[in-house]
Parts: sequence; structure tokens; C-alpha cells
Amino acid sequence: MTAAYDDRDGKIWMDGELIDWRDAKVHILTHALHYASSVFEGERCYDGKIFKGHEHSLRLIESGRLLDMPIPYSADEIDAAKEAVLKANGFENAYVRVVAWRGSGEDMGVSAKRNPVRMAVCAWEWGSYYGDAKWQGAKLDVAKWKRPSPETIPTAAKAAGLYMICTMSKHAAEAKGCSDALFMDWEGYVAEATGANIFFVKDDEVHTPLADRFLNGLTRQTVIQMLKDKGVTVHERRIKPEELEGFQECFLTGTAAEITPVGQIGDWHFQVGQATRGIAEDYEKLVRA
Repeated sequence: MTAAYDDRDGKIWMDGELIDWRDAKVHILTHALHYASSVFEGERCYDGKIFKGHEHSLRLIESGRLLDMPIPYSADEIDAAKEAVLKANGFENAYVRVVAWRGSGEDMGVSAKRNPVRMAVCAWEWGSYYGDAKWQGAKLDVAKWKRPSPETIPTAAKAAGLYMICTMSKHAAEAKGCSDALFMDWEGYVAEATGANIFFVKDDEVHTPLADRFLNGLTRQTVIQMLKDKGVTVHERRIKPEELEGFQECFLTGTAAEITPVGQIGDWHFQVGQATRGIAEDYEKLVRA
């Protein structure tokens, strides 16, 4: 049985110092627990090097800014904290989680200007996010929830509160024997999975939803550039659900998901084909270069 995440050996960086894993605790009146004032980053370390670690640190700071929650550390200081955690735990290949949140303080209402912004860095060894689906093709449900309009939430932030419908949708998908769920946006266009961006292949060209209404993933950006460097045409555009029937291949991208082929979404089926396998192999080489 896998050890619970709050009961492990190791070190966690918290508010400027390394502490024992089991001592990394917050008070029950932490503002983030009640009002979702929290942002985070998920990163992977390959052979001792975090892939795009500095870009992740910069995005954490930007997410905090978008939530009116200034992160009290520079990107370089966040980078150093991540390296310290990896070294303290002896990890060469690991998943790294950086989280910043409004802590407990003088305020315990919606407004929390007087409460400190805190930060922690954790790391653990984590295999394929989708298990065997990484090679066989994941099966996705279609979520009943929609990705909301950018006029209602800061869609460019990697904010904890934005994942509420992701948890609900993934639970519903798993109950149906699926690995994940695909969201449409509030206008009915294809958006993303619960924790990954989505791509489709048709006649050697790639199509992916325009990332102006959900998080533009760093892995997504990396893959688009890789495809363009190979001379592959990439269409970033609005995609209607009825178009899925005409696509031949499908894959997900994300730090945790890496490159994961999709075999089925609802009643739509896709090949785990050469285009997907090729970009997955190229990505694996890139992150370990």
C-alpha cells in the first residue's frame, strides 16, 4: 500500500527552511482552506534537472499576481528552494510541487490583506500519471461541467480553486472506468482535460484548442514548438465536438501527463498512431537532454 502523503520520511521546504515531512502543517483557519486563495506548480525532474523549472517559477509568481496574492519570493529563490528539496530527499527523478497560499492571520473573511502569503516546496517519486494508458491510449469521459468564461475567473492562473470541477469530473470519469474527462468550454467548444491540454491529428496536421480561455500549459507550448520545428502544421483554433469524429489520433500533454495517447473520448475512437508515438519519443529525449 502506498504511504499517505502526510506520513512519509523526507524533507519539505516551507517558508524559507527545510523541515521534516510530517511537520509540514498549517492551521485549520488558513485562509486558503476556506476561500481557495492558493496557486501551485507541478514540475518534473529528469536525471537531476527540472524541466523548464524557471518558467514554472515565473508562472507561479504570475498566478499569485492574478489572484492579488504577491508571492514573497523571486523566481531565483523559488528555483533554489526546489533544488534544495531535491537534494535533501536524494531525488534524481521526481515530481516537484510548489504551492503558495494565504495563511492564517488577522483576517478570517473573504478579504485577507493582513494574512501572510506562505509557500512550500515538496517532491516525490511519481510514475506515469495515467498508468498503462500512457502506452495503450487513455479512455476519457465527457465532463458535464464546462470550463467557465475568462470574464468569471482568472483562467491564466494555475489556481487551486479552478480545479474543483476537475476533481468532480475525474471522479465521475473513474466511476465509468475512464482515466480522465474532457471539458468543453462555456460556448460548447473543446477545451481541455482535467489536468492536461489536448491535441488531435488529422492527415499529418495537428489541431489543438486555442488556449485563451484555459491555462496555456508549458508542456503544450513545448510540444507546439517541437511540432513546428519538425515542419508539422499546427492549427490553434476553436474545435467543435462534432469534429472529433474526423480526427485520427489524439493525445494529452502536461507536466504530470507528459505525452499520453488517447484511444477513446465518449463514443469517439482514435488510433494510438505514429504521429503521437513520435512526439512522445521526441519529448522524452528533450526532457532528458
